[in-house]
Amino acid sequence: MKWIQVESDRPLSGSVHIQGSKNSSLALLAAACMSGEPVVLQGIPYLLDMQVIKNITASIGIRMDCRENGDIFIDASGLSHSDLDRKGTSAYRASYYFVGALLARTGTVTIGYPGGDNFVSRPIDQHIKALKALGATFEFNEDHYVVRASKLKGASIFFDTITFGATINAMLAAVLAEGRTELHNAARDPEVVDTANLLNRMGAKIVGAGTDCIRIEGVRELSGCTYSVIPDRLIAGAFLMAAGITGGAVTVEDIIPEHLSSCLAKLKEIGLELEIRDSSITAYGGGLLKATRVRTGMYPLFATDMQQPLTSLLLFAQGRSIVSEKIYPERFSHVPQLRRMGAQIEVRSGSAFIKGGQPLTGSHVHATDVRAGTCLILAGLGAEGKTFISGVEHIERGYADVIGMFRTLGARVELLSNVSEEAAVGRA
Repeated sequence: MKWIQVESDRPLSGSVHIQGSKNSSLALLAAACMSGEPVVLQGIPYLLDMQVIKNITASIGIRMDCRENGDIFIDASGLSHSDLDRKGTSAYRASYYFVGALLARTGTVTIGYPGGDNFVSRPIDQHIKALKALGATFEFNEDHYVVRASKLKGASIFFDTITFGATINAMLAAVLAEGRTELHNAARDPEVVDTANLLNRMGAKIVGAGTDCIRIEGVRELSGCTYSVIPDRLIAGAFLMAAGITGGAVTVEDIIPEHLSSCLAKLKEIGLELEIRDSSITAYGGGLLKATRVRTGMYPLFATDMQQPLTSLLLFAQGRSIVSEKIYPERFSHVPQLRRMGAQIEVRSGSAFIKGGQPLTGSHVHATDVRAGTCLILAGLGAEGKTFISGVEHIERGYADVIGMFRTLGARVELLSNVSEEAAVGRA
């Protein structure tokens, strides 16, 4: 069993390089499989999901190699079919991108139901609606579903709700569809723009990505190219919050500050001092942290993936804070774990009511997803004593080297491998 051991020691200080965006990378890897020519993706973090994707694509004739310089080389010229491994595609949520990416090339995609982090309700109804509008049919079975389309044709699609994944999936399918497609009420996230930029580099004709209306003129085929993924704004935000928790000074390097606008506004409101430059941000802690209210929403509003780390920061702010989760109202699995450390948090009707300024004590806690894991690491950095975090595999789904990144800033963080819970207790 693996554990992450966290011990509060000193204010974090220094600079940390932010890896490529996980959420973008999962879409880009699927998009790269749409071309019969090689595509090279730069800056893709080698996460647990990446090995799963490599195995899935290898089984259908796609070559995906990680080069010594970290670039990922994809050659989908040998694509033979799209009967995807059920278990592999059910291991992570974004596997559904392969439906949009491969349907036009093969006519039929067989795939397991999306898995990964479970926030109780993560439906794919908008994916189904969009693909059906483009001409696809669906067959649902117990452990997988089959999507078929003899020909995809452009359509006007109005999403019933703003959805990041379905916007990307529809965009992937529409690129090789015949005619013009318009996506209305589309997600505006930077990762949507990143995927559109790669597709355009490959020869697609997409305009409007980053707005709520995306227009796609279908093309017959896509070519190869070299492309760099955007940095991970969610990880960058969490490290800025760490400065506030530890009273330190943390610089996140190689990022796009515009992608963090809502997060930065909230951190200033809480009391952090920020120095924003072209491709880096420095957060200064040490001052009085103030309680606040925050509501999550689709980009450019405060990201649902940042509310869990933000909860840890608000535990150190004087007063009563309220975090309202409007995207996934059940996304509070981190709260019982924080309570084990002494946090005073009450959850009602999709909102967490946080009594800040209470001391935290290290404990044994479990990460149920990558952002919950980040939240627990941050809480451990401000708690008295040692914190032991299990569920490390969830954290590794979002970070290429979470231990190394925190150690760069002077954090006392350690990965314990093959250690039983009893042995971990003995180290406390």
